[in-house]
Amino acid sequence: MISEAQFQSELQQIIQNGIREDIGPGDYSSLACIPETAVGKAKLLVKDNGIIAGVAFAKMIFQHVDPALKVETFIEDGAQVKHGDVVFHVSGSSQSILKSERLVLNSMQRMSAIATKTNAFVQLLEGTTTKILDTRKTTPGFRAAEKWAVKIGGGENHRFALYDMIMLKDNHNDFAGGITLAIEKTKVFLAKNNLDLKIIVEARNLEEVEEILNNNGVYRILIDNFNFEDTRKAVKLIGSKCLTESSGNINENTIRDYALCGVNYISSGALTHSVYNMDLSLKAL
Repeated sequence: MISEAQFQSELQQIIQNGIREDIGPGDYSSLACIPETAVGKAKLLVKDNGIIAGVAFAKMIFQHVDPALKVETFIEDGAQVKHGDVVFHVSGSSQSILKSERLVLNSMQRMSAIATKTNAFVQLLEGTTTKILDTRKTTPGFRAAEKWAVKIGGGENHRFALYDMIMLKDNHNDFAGGITLAIEKTKVFLAKNNLDLKIIVEARNLEEVEEILNNNGVYRILIDNFNFEDTRKAVKLIGSKCLTESSGNINENTIRDYALCGVNYISSGALTHSVYNMDLSLKAL
């Protein structure tokens, strides 16, 4: 996984790009009618139910726009919220609050939706030993915030990108000439480049599971689009040789049944690509 310093750098890049995109040469609406010296206060109002996420990220945005802005927090990231709750107050330059508003809302609405969906999956897995993972199916340019939201919701992060873990999926294996060749070439590449990366290999059927097991050095097997019966067989075949991960069209109705097959992880792109933003607003006080 990427380091904390890399992760923080990604978050700062999201903020910088978001501010650039939204403000451009200036917030002319505010500049036109609000004096530069005006000060004000606003509240973050919840108009939905779920898990709030992005409070700490909002503080980073306010700090970036205007270090003089002050935030008084009433509800922290990861808390259950309901319609009518007030998460925080922000006070200071009225122009600065308005410059920050849209990026704060866009970020928190999406992060809260992801945290809420993740938490629902976590609840469905309660009593099992299976953990829920996100994927790289994230919004371009917003990945760090979305993966942060998964953690806030109680899930775990998969690899961040293509550079922090080896994941040999069907196309890699096919292009490389087969699973065994793909694994062998990967080991040579890692050794040659002095890289210490975990290797995950996808299996499309039980025969491929057996082939993967004939190779040493695989950290986790991705049991992709298996039915329940074959998932149980794969878990039994793999035993303690390496970790197991199920994926492929797993939803709220099937996730617990896959967990009960004994897999260590379930990865779901739906955590980040199939959510409806939580309704939030920033209102002047």
